[in-house]
Formats: sequence, C-alpha cells, structure tokens
Amino acid sequence: MSPASDNLPPEALEFLSPAEFVDSNSPEVQQFAAEALKGMPEDASNTEKTICLFNAVRDGLRYDPYNLPMTPEGYRASVIATCEAGFCVPKAVLLAACLRAAGIPAALGFADVRNHLNTPKLTEMMGTDLFIYHGYVQVWLEGRTFKITPAFNSEMCERFGVKPLIFDGTSDALFHEFNQQDQRHMEYVNDRGLFRDMPIDQFLRDFKATYPGLVAFNRDAAAAAAASQIDDEFTASETE
Repeated sequence: MSPASDNLPPEALEFLSPAEFVDSNSPEVQQFAAEALKGMPEDASNTEKTICLFNAVRDGLRYDPYNLPMTPEGYRASVIATCEAGFCVPKAVLLAACLRAAGIPAALGFADVRNHLNTPKLTEMMGTDLFIYHGYVQVWLEGRTFKITPAFNSEMCERFGVKPLIFDGTSDALFHEFNQQDQRHMEYVNDRGLFRDMPIDQFLRDFKATYPGLVAFNRDAAAAAAASQIDDEFTASETE
C-alpha cells in the first residue's frame, strides 16, 4: 500500500515504518488490512480508511480480558492478525500495524484506567479494578491527531449494556466513560505516552507484578491447552 500523501508533521514520520512487533510489512498484516479495505474507492481518504480499519479490528477480534499472552510473540501484529480474540493491547498493536500498512502514521499509546463496572470474577482475579497499559492508538489525519482504541467489539458491548466506541473521524474514541445507563464505567488515571513499538520487556514485567492471579490463570490455561493437544495427538497416533 502506498504511503500517506498528507503533509505530515515531523513527529509523525517515525510512526509510518514497520517495527519488530508493529510489523506492518508482514504478509499477515498486509492481508488483514487489504481484506478490511477491500471495496473502498481508490480515492478514499485516510480518514475513511482509518474508520474502516478501526471497525475491522474492533469487531474482527472478540475482546477477551482473560487471554493474556505472557510471551513476546503474542504481541506481534502478524500473530495477532490470525487470532480470533484478544484484549486491548494486542488489538491496539494490530490496528497500529494495519494503519501503517495503509500508509497512515500510527503510534501505540498506553494509559492506566479504572473500570468502575468490572465483573466480580475479573476483579478477584486481577486483585484490583485498575487496568494498567490500556492500549490505544494515536493516528495523524489531515492535520489533526486522534486517540482511538478498538478493544471492545460491538457484540460484547451490546451484551453488557456498554455504549460501543465509534470513531467517525472528528473526535477521539478512547474509552467508555459511561455505560448505557449513564453509570460511570472507565476513568482515566494516567497516560504512559506514545511508542513506536511495543515496550515488551517493561510491559511483561509490570503485568506479572501487578496481576499475579491473572498471570497464573493464563499459565494454567495454556498448560491445560497444551496437555489437551498432546492427548489429542497421542490418541490420533494410536488410531492410525
């Protein structure tokens, strides 16, 4: 895909090129972006492309806060592009990669947010209602910047009575401040800044220190899945 033709500010230029985890030049990301943009007119604006890619990532991957990869590979856009679900950070990584693949500068951003409507199960597992490293993307469009997060798919929002995040190219789509009953939902606590690539080492250290219960759950789930796969392969070999 061709680079953006906008007159970009200097600070946006570094967010156009591929990175180790935001691997926008990978076949998997290129294919995901191409499929999302298929059918758009050739003269579609970068804003129109961004809206399309935002929707594709938001609804193409189901939001799953229990799916927390604890290895770097799980945060690579080319891997995420083949997944069915993920939480806010992998989905932000994928969106940033797709935007760069379309020639649109996109930075990874992270903020700590407090979820006032967290489920009891997730709160117990996390040990807190504070979500560190809530993933978002900052995008440069036609002389303006926008902060957008594709985390919560529309189907999940409808099921839990949460207003879906919609990016229309005129304002940020950062997080749900209120639910459909106008109860306080997400509260901004701290912005960790913008990144060209995933700060994977610091991110994994902080997550392991902050959410030991959730990390243990994911470790046990991964072990169970691996054991099940081994059993399936053993059973298959025995019947051959």
